[in-house]
Amino acid sequence: MPNYQSTCRRAYLAATLLGSLVCSAVQAESPVQTDTSAANRGYRALTEKAFLPTDFSQEVFDATWRTWPEPLKSRAARSSLVERRQLAFQRYGLTPRPHDSSGKPLQYVVDAKGNWSLNCFSCHGGKVSGQVIPGLPNTHYAMQTLKEEINSTKILLGKRLNRRDLGAALFPMGTTHGTTNAVMFGVVLAASRDADLNFQQFKSPPRLVNHDMDAPPWWHFRKRPRIYIDGMAERGHRALMQFIMVRENTPEHFQQWESDFKDIYAYLMSLEAPKYPFPVNRPLARQGELAFNQHCADCHGNYGPLADYPNIMVPIDEIGTDPIRFKALSESHRSWYQASWFSHHGKKKVVIKPTGYVAPPLDGVWASAPYFHNGAVPTLWGVLNPDQRPTIWKRTENGYDQKEVGLEIKKYTEASGNPKDRWEQRSFFDTRKPGKSAAGHRFPEILTLEQRQAVLEYLKTL
Repeated sequence: MPNYQSTCRRAYLAATLLGSLVCSAVQAESPVQTDTSAANRGYRALTEKAFLPTDFSQEVFDATWRTWPEPLKSRAARSSLVERRQLAFQRYGLTPRPHDSSGKPLQYVVDAKGNWSLNCFSCHGGKVSGQVIPGLPNTHYAMQTLKEEINSTKILLGKRLNRRDLGAALFPMGTTHGTTNAVMFGVVLAASRDADLNFQQFKSPPRLVNHDMDAPPWWHFRKRPRIYIDGMAERGHRALMQFIMVRENTPEHFQQWESDFKDIYAYLMSLEAPKYPFPVNRPLARQGELAFNQHCADCHGNYGPLADYPNIMVPIDEIGTDPIRFKALSESHRSWYQASWFSHHGKKKVVIKPTGYVAPPLDGVWASAPYFHNGAVPTLWGVLNPDQRPTIWKRTENGYDQKEVGLEIKKYTEASGNPKDRWEQRSFFDTRKPGKSAAGHRFPEILTLEQRQAVLEYLKTL
């Protein structure tokens, strides 16, 4: 079997011969010069400015416990308001904001009247080993359960459901905690807009291939000249705005908020990977660095003083990971994006026909479990040892597996638990389900067991 290095080299050479955009090697970028004041404004915009309409009120959120299953409902009934809010944060995958005593969640803008509006940290603000890290994938986020129970609470309180509430009742938000149907969100939103972002009725229903994705860590943004798992779009501030295409937002809103998203872009460009907080076997890590540079760096890049990231796309048949995301976006959607305001009406190039997935950089990889684009593999040891990946697993709330490097999990032969508790059912990751396969990426099999252990130690240092 070819090793990882030769596979990526063949993919690169083939793309070069074909003149393809999607498998080109990118030279190391100059060090990023970040405007600190703009980055600070970007964080404040994300947490304090509502770019989306109100989802629900504080009153509704504080009453969600009344829809919970037993025994959690009875426990909440006996608890104080503060304790119930803590239970709700835990149930829905919300976290407090770092260095902020307001009690507001990182994942929502909450205004002075107690109106809650979703922000980007809902998917990109999570915690590892109990530590909240903005920009980290939110692998606790129970988006589908939160929306269902908010709707039930509104009905219980006699509140009117809004357009998004009704749409969410028909459109899947996500089937497993920590993953969302984000790609199809974009498809549905785009189908109701022309190239200038004017609202229009669907000419025909968009083709939907519903599937769940694991959000990438935001500190990769500064290293990737093209974004998304297939490298579809050039990096840019407008690309960050596509998920605010709700009907209430007009083209004028996008123009008005463009300066805010330039600041948000600066914030993303300022983020750096967190350092591994546990002990590292440095001599073993140095051995792992040698093996990594020989077998993995051609696709995932080099690290240290001469760091560079090649931005290489690996053909889908070579990588072998779940192909549903690869097939999900139609050429018509990609062509719409190419012609749209988001790509400056064609000035920024869009990959219309990708050949596979782009190998990501690995900065802070120790923190960004689970792995693969669909979040199917809970630890780096599983990435390096394909035959040891669990079929069905469930993570703990704050545990971290230092031995296998990743989520602390329990393994199962079948998903179990209270069938009336949809939250509990969605806490199981079942790799047998569509779009959730943990197969593929068997390149590490070229390494000996000792080399894999050394590479695992090295990955802690990135």
